[in-house]
Parts: sequence; C-alpha cells; structure tokens
Amino acid sequence: MRYQLPLPGAVTAGPIHTDRLVLLPLAVAHAEEMATVLSDPVLHTFIGGEPDTPEALRSRYARMLAGAPHPAVSWCNWVIRLRDESCLAGTVQATVSPSGRGRSAEIAWLVGTPWQGRGIATEAARGLVGWLARQSVHTAVAHVHPDNLASAAVAAAAGLTPTDRVQDGEVRWEGRLGVRCRA
Repeated sequence: MRYQLPLPGAVTAGPIHTDRLVLLPLAVAHAEEMATVLSDPVLHTFIGGEPDTPEALRSRYARMLAGAPHPAVSWCNWVIRLRDESCLAGTVQATVSPSGRGRSAEIAWLVGTPWQGRGIATEAARGLVGWLARQSVHTAVAHVHPDNLASAAVAAAAGLTPTDRVQDGEVRWEGRLGVRCRA
C-alpha cells in the first residue's frame, strides 16, 4: 500500500495589509465601484475582452465567490483599497492548487488606469506573495504578455523570474516562496 499525503485544505482569502493598501476579500458589493475602476478599454490591451458592466461584474463575482469546481483548488480574490484615498484601485487574485508535496498559486493583478505608475500593483503583488507564503504555498506563477513591460516589472519585484515557457502568447514567470510554518 502506497502512502499519499493528504491534499492541502482550502485556502480562504483574508485581508492583507501593506504600507499603503488593504487587500480586501472580494465581495459582490464591490462590483459597482470596480466597474468604474476597470472601465478603461486600454486595460484590456494585453488581457483581451472589454470593460464589464456592473451587472456583468456582479454575476462574475458571484461565480468566483461560489468557488472552484475542484475541492482541492481555492480561488482567492481581493480588491485593492488605497488607505489614504479610501477607494478601490484594482484587483489581485490567486488560484491555489496542490502541487507535488505542497501548494502552488497562479497569481494576477490589475490596477485601474488612474492609479497606474504609483507602485500600487507592485505593493499589492508583494503583499499577496507574502500572504501566500504564510499559507504554505511554495511556488507562485504569473503569465505576462511579452510586451507588457509594466507587468513584467511587477512580477520581478514580487520575486518571480521569467521562464522559457510561453502559454497563449504569455511568458510564464515563477518564484519559489519562503514558506513559513504556521504556529
């Protein structure tokens, strides 16, 4: 009989605090404000699609909050709130899955056009990666379009490095996290 490690338990998004930001777990109630934050069509240059209406975001957020179809996968989503301005500025997300003897996370970030160029995505991504390490996630992965230099800079600042793998036209970036044991 072969011994198998149990699948890691679910990871649930909790608030993440950084110097200037609070990453708040996503709620359907965020849809109205986020529709405005993400309304610039330029944001979709590298990710495709077009801005969602508040109704479409409410529906998408409800589906996301219902959770991943596989019980071993956790969908964790946050909105980025600026402490000083008391407004939402974007989102970060992590899809946490079993991987080898631990967990890995696919991460992503999106900051509204008016808040870009202020280090918000970098601070949010670093906060997310630190939080993931405390959840015993050993690897973070992001996919970045090769022409999206700003996102590549965020990935590098969050401790990820580009690989030679390309998926759907995007470069796979990976980083080993300093996993901390929980007390």
